[in-house]
Amino acid sequence: MPKPIEMKKFFQGTICILFFCLLNGSASAQTLFTYGNNAVSKEEFLKAFEKNNTDKKPTEKAYRDYLELYIRYKLKVKAAYDEKTDTLAAQVAEMQNFRNQVVGTYMNDNESLNKLVNEAFARSQKDIHVGYIFIAVPKTATAADTIKLYQKAMAVYEELKKGKSFTEEVEANSDDPSAKTNRGDIGYVTAFTLPYEVENTIYNLQPSQFSKPYRNKAGYYIFKNLGERKAIGKIKVAQILIAFPPNATDSAKRSAKQKADSIYTAIKNGANFSDMAKLFSGDNISYQIGGEMAEFGTGKFDPAFENAAFALAKDGDISEPVLTNFGYHIIKRLQRKPVPSTNNKETLEGYRQRVLNDPRNEYAKKNLLQRILREANFKRAPVNEDSVWALTARDIKNPALSKDDSIKASKTFFTFAKKNVTIKEWLNYVRPIRTITKNVDKSNKELLDQFIQASAFEYYRAHLEDYNKEFAYQLNEFRDGNLLFEIMQRKIWDKASADSTGLKNYFEAHKGSYFWQPSADAVLFTCSSEKTATDIRKKLQQEGVKSWKKMVDSSAGLAQADSGRFELPQLPMAEQKTFSAGQLSSMSTNQTDNTVTFAYIVKMYNEREPRNYNDAKGFVINDYQSYLEDNWITELKKKYPVKVNEAVLKSLPK
Repeated sequence: MPKPIEMKKFFQGTICILFFCLLNGSASAQTLFTYGNNAVSKEEFLKAFEKNNTDKKPTEKAYRDYLELYIRYKLKVKAAYDEKTDTLAAQVAEMQNFRNQVVGTYMNDNESLNKLVNEAFARSQKDIHVGYIFIAVPKTATAADTIKLYQKAMAVYEELKKGKSFTEEVEANSDDPSAKTNRGDIGYVTAFTLPYEVENTIYNLQPSQFSKPYRNKAGYYIFKNLGERKAIGKIKVAQILIAFPPNATDSAKRSAKQKADSIYTAIKNGANFSDMAKLFSGDNISYQIGGEMAEFGTGKFDPAFENAAFALAKDGDISEPVLTNFGYHIIKRLQRKPVPSTNNKETLEGYRQRVLNDPRNEYAKKNLLQRILREANFKRAPVNEDSVWALTARDIKNPALSKDDSIKASKTFFTFAKKNVTIKEWLNYVRPIRTITKNVDKSNKELLDQFIQASAFEYYRAHLEDYNKEFAYQLNEFRDGNLLFEIMQRKIWDKASADSTGLKNYFEAHKGSYFWQPSADAVLFTCSSEKTATDIRKKLQQEGVKSWKKMVDSSAGLAQADSGRFELPQLPMAEQKTFSAGQLSSMSTNQTDNTVTFAYIVKMYNEREPRNYNDAKGFVINDYQSYLEDNWITELKKKYPVKVNEAVLKSLPK
């Protein structure tokens, strides 16, 4: 007898994904069949067939067999809509819950996102050796000061264009304190190492080429591509750091070097690296776990440290003490990971997740915003913004607006295709920003842009099916799957189970269909392990089958059993040729969960014999359901006559 919950999962998970439920294709789509006034296109049918028949060749017979299933499906769902089951509170709630679960996966501009993913993959194939000159712009700089600093940066740029040495310009003009020691050389970088805008600047440079001044909040940067190499990937290491402070004396540095050399010598002579790290390492983050550091790639740490780490030839190799500004490092290679060189599905999915979690994804969001504003027909209302800003100021001081201000607040600020956004909604948005977060850094115009963006994304989320066919398809697929379950529950499953007279009449009319094949009365045991099964088998041999319930009850849940009449193929006795009462079957292990089953034969029935009603009831219910369903489909075909376009059917690709 079918279980409703299992049937629901079946229809939602297996059957409902078979059918493409967007009823109308393009205007030029060929109609494959109609039912009543409803048409199903060739395109829709093919999509459903291809999803459901991945293991079948698309032959004419396969198409025809599936066509009958698909017609029956469409008729049932149509009947469900006719009875307005889609308006039931439970259906509406399930639909909203499902929508909330999946809508987030569609809130991306996939074209822009895919470009970012492919770009990141391509950039990750090489590392770039970077130098830079930094012209600082103090926070207190006036507009005039900023212009002078920009002119200074441009003057440096012009000197470089004339052939002036990059290193000399670093020494003469860079405001970075570390330039005195590194001469503007920050080592190699790769994708995701630097902010995306900086990465764009650097990856657009050819070897030996330098950039125009790039501005951020700190100042102006001129970058130079000092050289390129094939990407070296990522590495996991452990380190022992003998640290000294930035202002350490030469004597302190020599002392640190001597200590590092002695530790290195001890390790080479057999001392355990992890133990030495716990005893001596000055890296407060890693020393407790034997010096193990998180996996990293190029551009993460001091170039000297990275170069020494990546120079280790194989896992387990240990470097001599390496000097950086932080002290002396003894490095042990644990694992090396090359950069994926093939942009297969798995690789690109990994890059996709990195892009989604990286600030560069804001570029995709900006593109999505522009598309939303365009597609959703965004329009600003003819409102005097100065008047709105004055109203905003009054509202922040006292949200209890006057009658005149309330009228002004009720006016439309901007519109989307199916929604008007009022000034009141703007006031509700900006008030907590100004009063609770005390945000005074942004102007009203900047906050308005922020509000428009938030409103656009909210509108798009609420109306996504109007703009995304795949999302609409997924919603329709889920809705129709739910409706199919609901209408089958009402029309067939509940009706068949409750119709005791109909079931008995059906059994009497079809007695010849219900037989016992060779079978046995048996107790079927399922045990959590082979040991439990062996223990119960010994007790059965000693005490007999009468106490089987006691054996199961005392197993602390490690064994279960079911008694009844079973046809022989249902028992774990496939390898046995003969069966007899009192016999124990061999043990059979379930490969999915490692449970062990065996049977105790109580009585044998070697001949085929008719089933009585009670023995056949489960089969009768299933057959009666099919009988009711066939009659119902016949009625639906009369209500919605089905016409198949044979020419279109024969044109389906083979």
